[in-house]
Amino acid sequence: MVDAVVAAVEQGDLDELTRLVDGLCAARDWDGLVELRDRCLRAVERGKQLWPAAHHAEYRLALEAPAPWAAAMLVEGAGRFALGPLSEVAASTHTWAELAPHAPSGPIASLAAHERVVRGEDVHGLVPSGPTVLEVPYSLEAWEPRYCLAEYHAHSAHFPSPPVPPLREVNVSSAPRVDDPVALDALLGLVAAWTASSDGRAETCCVEGDALSAIGALGVRRARAAELGVAEAFAHMAWAAASGGAYGRRRGAATARFDAWLAGATLVDLTEPWPPDPEAFAAALASLRWYAWDAAEPVTGWSLHLAIEDPRRGRAWAIAATDAR
Repeated sequence: MVDAVVAAVEQGDLDELTRLVDGLCAARDWDGLVELRDRCLRAVERGKQLWPAAHHAEYRLALEAPAPWAAAMLVEGAGRFALGPLSEVAASTHTWAELAPHAPSGPIASLAAHERVVRGEDVHGLVPSGPTVLEVPYSLEAWEPRYCLAEYHAHSAHFPSPPVPPLREVNVSSAPRVDDPVALDALLGLVAAWTASSDGRAETCCVEGDALSAIGALGVRRARAAELGVAEAFAHMAWAAASGGAYGRRRGAATARFDAWLAGATLVDLTEPWPPDPEAFAAALASLRWYAWDAAEPVTGWSLHLAIEDPRRGRAWAIAATDAR
């Protein structure tokens, strides 16, 4: 196998290198796969464009190899052009209890721990060393949803979206917009990857009024809507924040959970101190009314249409974001 790897590297044969990666994985020859990765990276330094093979090898190590090899991939730069961030890839097939003894200190390992939290693992007893990159609890709160989780395979990935409840026609009105840049920036942050790294578009508004008038303030004259629970709303926000849209790089479920927390905390003015007290946060979120909506027309591609109403303050926000191939 070593001779075949050397020959494929020298010939710059990406198809053959991909076949060799498959063979090494089938044989569970993880040291051989690391050697293939290393040879490809050294060849890149000599001008050979073999980084796709190197990053695919790192992806397969994170996905399929036992924890010592998978945890070694939790470093900056590994798998940069893989199907998803390796912190999420490794966490999709390994527990943090398995990864923690072998994980290097650093932000990528910390992200992997949070990815396991999103999958329901309580990692309080195995908090990774090094800097904390996401200041949210190391276990799911009772009010949080079952987040939509990426499904990674050897040569493909699936990113399921949360279900949208049946929408019914509603009467939208309009109300004057008011300035609320902090809240609107937090909502736009949920789809920043769509607008910055893909072809996505997003618009937000804040009004003194209800959720339907916020939708109307976006220029929508005909709409359908359905009320959501807090958990459902967070599932939609986190799904959008995890995605790169049509062309952007996927950010992962752990980062998305943080973004959803930040957006929710901003709407209820609980960003300081951070993170918010879980009980106070849950109560404040429950006081809002959350809606999924559309403009009564088919939506294709990636879409986040939410309206949020704070009955106590008589204020509401809406976001309309789309990205399509």
